[in-house]
Amino acid sequence: MKIDIFNHIFPTQFYEKMMEVAPRYKDMGKRARNIPALFDLDLRFKMMDQFGAYCQIISIASPPIEAMVGPDITPMLAEIANDGMAELVARHPDRFPAFAAALPMNNPERAAQELHRAVQDLGARAIQIYSNAAGKPLDGSEYAPIFEGMAAYDLPILLHPARGANFPDYPGEEKSKYEIWWTFGWPYETSVAMARLVFSGLFDRLPNIKIVTHHMGAMIPYFEGRVGHGWDQLGKRSSDENYEALLQSLKKRPLDYFKMFYADTALFGAYSATKCGLDFFGVDKVLFASDSPFDPEGGTLYTRETIAVINQLEITSEERERIFRSNAERLLKLSLPGA
Repeated sequence: MKIDIFNHIFPTQFYEKMMEVAPRYKDMGKRARNIPALFDLDLRFKMMDQFGAYCQIISIASPPIEAMVGPDITPMLAEIANDGMAELVARHPDRFPAFAAALPMNNPERAAQELHRAVQDLGARAIQIYSNAAGKPLDGSEYAPIFEGMAAYDLPILLHPARGANFPDYPGEEKSKYEIWWTFGWPYETSVAMARLVFSGLFDRLPNIKIVTHHMGAMIPYFEGRVGHGWDQLGKRSSDENYEALLQSLKKRPLDYFKMFYADTALFGAYSATKCGLDFFGVDKVLFASDSPFDPEGGTLYTRETIAVINQLEITSEERERIFRSNAERLLKLSLPGA
């Protein structure tokens, strides 16, 4: 059995409500509205059948609900999303053994409430949050209960990037061109969010927190030298902040905190990038994910190529099994048939 931990879906009631409150949301809204497998289960199951013993951990597709509507509406959307995903898990446990709950992150108080409802009442085995909460950094004190709650449950946070074309490539422009906001902006977003959490002292306060970074930790593995020796010199380049005191207050090197994150294999079939990320995080912190159904074939290309890449890695069969299955079972506290 292969457990694909980062896949996106629109439960029927959520999709209908989303189309009611944000029918023309641009950028990722346009992309998501044109992927039938997000809401057509028959099509999705036919695609999944191509991969044999295979199941998906589901989460709501981008764009973030907090990007589409205001804080007065997002709690309702999150509840509909989580109720819908819990129903899908109950109806199709062999297809969807668990779901990652959506949270209304532009309403932090209600987000914390929904976290507990989703885990305690609906059986969520993770939450999905984005690299920013409607433009606000995740290291804000208002989001501390989210991280504390998941650490207490000993369940993972799935960290997904979020940025749109309204984030320009240069200050003198009004928007990003050529979808640079997605191709390079999303890995940057994830990396920035990781850095802000590291330097906020999150891992010193919650050393057992489990955060799975989408797309194999984004830029971090490739920039190991800058993250390592470069940030060992934090403060040497800054004139108006005493970052050297911050560096001394941390219990570990910055690099060591970045290695405390988990990462998934959703790299669209890139072998070298997968190997780089595996070398950085280690086999126990890498989990199989394909980002289905966001690919040119509507759901099968990335899955097929990601499986092929993992099978090509120069690792043992037992290590391959950890990536495909047992790491996810351990992290999400799953017990699947055939374990």
